[in-house]
Amino acid sequence: MTSTSTITGVRTIGVTVCDQEAALGFYLDTVGFDLVMDASIGDGIRWIEVAPADARVSLALTQGERSADEIDTGIRFTVPDASKERAEMAARGVAVGDLIQWDGVPAMFTFTDPDGNRLYVVEDRP
Repeated sequence: MTSTSTITGVRTIGVTVCDQEAALGFYLDTVGFDLVMDASIGDGIRWIEVAPADARVSLALTQGERSADEIDTGIRFTVPDASKERAEMAARGVAVGDLIQWDGVPAMFTFTDPDGNRLYVVEDRP
């Protein structure tokens, strides 16, 4: 099957947050991401993107209402050492899940932002 798409990658993934300023503080100050963009796009709407240092894909913190107590975003970040990252995030006050280690699968854990968005951290395979 031949593709006719000229899409070459993913730039931004949206995460709905209730309070953009609080979410921005969490992702920058607690998780340790960098600010990629913070712009007013009219009618009181703010476009905010954050990302890990040197990442090619960013998270857009989009203003909205929560539809559930916790939302599984399916977003997975990679780290060299999942156990170490989990301990460091927990020490910074991030709500982290248990470290999961299955045979043949990279170690991983979940974390939840203040809006109930569940994200994953997975150990990068060499």
